[in-house]
Parts: sequence; C-alpha cells; structure tokens
Amino acid sequence: MSTIHVFFADGFEEIEALTVVDVLRRAELDVIMTSVTGKKDVTGAHGVIVQCDETFESCDFSKAVQLVLPGGMPGAETLANHKGLQELLNKFNKEQKAIAAICAAPMALGKLGLLDGRKATCYPGFEEFLIGAECTGELVVQDEYIITGKGPGASIEFALKIVERLVDKKKAQELAKGMCYTS
Repeated sequence: MSTIHVFFADGFEEIEALTVVDVLRRAELDVIMTSVTGKKDVTGAHGVIVQCDETFESCDFSKAVQLVLPGGMPGAETLANHKGLQELLNKFNKEQKAIAAICAAPMALGKLGLLDGRKATCYPGFEEFLIGAECTGELVVQDEYIITGKGPGASIEFALKIVERLVDKKKAQELAKGMCYTS
C-alpha cells in the first residue's frame, strides 16, 4: 500500500500536524507519523506530546506517495535543517511526487529551491524563505504536485486539498460534509 509521511519535530504546530493525520486517516489513507528527532515521542509547540509511528531512520520511503511538513516553531526549522529529509524532498521534487507544507514549513521547500517559479503560501513573515516563489497569501495553494498552507486556520482545508489530490474531489467533499466543515 502507498503511504503518506507526516513529519514531526519538537515544536511542531499541533493543529496542523494532527488535523492532517486525522483527515487523511478518515479518507482511509495509510499515514505514517514520522519523527525526525530520533525518538518516537515528540512535543508540540503547545506542550502536547504525541507518539509517532516511526522514526525517520527506521522508515522505508520506497512506497511513499506524499510528504507532509507541518509548521510550528522550532519544529519547521528542524524539518528544514534535517539532511535526510532534505534529500527526500529533493528526490520527490525530481520525481514530481506530492509534497505539502503548511505555516512556517514551506521554508523547507523554499530553502531547497523547490518553490522557484511556483505559487505558494505560508505563515505571514516567512515569505522571505520561499525563495523564488510567488507568495499569494491564500489559505491553501496547489501548484502542480506541491501544496502549501498559510497556518493553523487553514489546517482542514489544507488536509482536504491533499485528499482531493490523492483520492478525488468527491471524497474530500464527503469528508468535509461529515466533519461539518464549510469553506
């Protein structure tokens, strides 16, 4: 089965990370909560401790179809600086496989040059890190295989956009209705 990896580092934004995991699992997608800290327990920006399914080092990314980077600080910065994740993001970009980042996390893509010539969004104040991107300020932006989100308030829409891309629009609409979400 194809997998989606949602990456966690200490200081991750809880709403963004856990909303994505929840919505994608509601869509019956195989989501692996992946820690880049070397340990499975990761502490969010607001003190919520979660236990990830795997550590980066223990993962087999050969069946991965989507990478998701939640924001939050210093979590997003840790993701941006993780050498193994940088290599994986570059590989996915080269193969035009799905990548998504929200809030401060699009800086990881920007620093690698993956947003050059693309439309993107991020948390206000992080635009300088989206090197070469056209920053739209929209809640959620999809430019081909890369999806970016603005911040915590965009979490459900961001997750539903991932579902729409990986499954279809009908499934995303069904999930939105079931969660009483209106955009």
